[in-house]
Amino acid sequence: MSGKRDHKTRLPHHPHLELEQELWMDGFSLIAGIDESGRGAWAGPLVASAVILPFKMDDLKQALTGVDDSKQLSPRQRERLYPLINKVAIAVGIGIASPSEVDRHGLIPATRLAMVGAVENLVTPPQHLIIDAVDLRPILKMPQTSIFYADSLSLSVASASIIAKVTRDRIMRRIHHRYPIYGFAQHKGYGTIAHRAALEQHRPAPVHRKSFRPVAALIEQEASVS
Repeated sequence: MSGKRDHKTRLPHHPHLELEQELWMDGFSLIAGIDESGRGAWAGPLVASAVILPFKMDDLKQALTGVDDSKQLSPRQRERLYPLINKVAIAVGIGIASPSEVDRHGLIPATRLAMVGAVENLVTPPQHLIIDAVDLRPILKMPQTSIFYADSLSLSVASASIIAKVTRDRIMRRIHHRYPIYGFAQHKGYGTIAHRAALEQHRPAPVHRKSFRPVAALIEQEASVS
């Protein structure tokens, strides 16, 4: 099982374990679901997570009731599920690409960088990866499956999406204390109207991604005036 698969027309109401069960039957007992958070943000890091769930746990789905694609959950729901996932999982890994790494490498390579870091930070090495829409085969020479909408299909990937999102939100709240004028605690670095207004008023901070068009345009505008 490898390569990309597109399940857009048949997304389930909640993520399940069918993909993992197929792999378990093929002899892979340690399967890491991988997802990221912050790819489209104008500021802050890109955070990836890898989560290995215990396939021998009979009530695994029940133990992780409520786990879904992080985008479908409220901040309160994600914060409630975060410690639960950490408790149930065999291993959880986090990888981070800084704003400067996003600028230097580009968005997709930086995403791969963070995802590889998440896999490498797992205390238990995985035997197979299920990845949300990113191909890591050029970097990680191990069995893997890249699937569009994997965070809506795979319970492992949905778990990783929550870990990545909560981790990044917490980082952005800490960044907010260093740069409160931008409102990072509210918009988490994404391109809201309030964020754009703060950028125009205060200029980009070191945590902004200088290669992203809205930020780059402001930098170019300042350079042309000076």
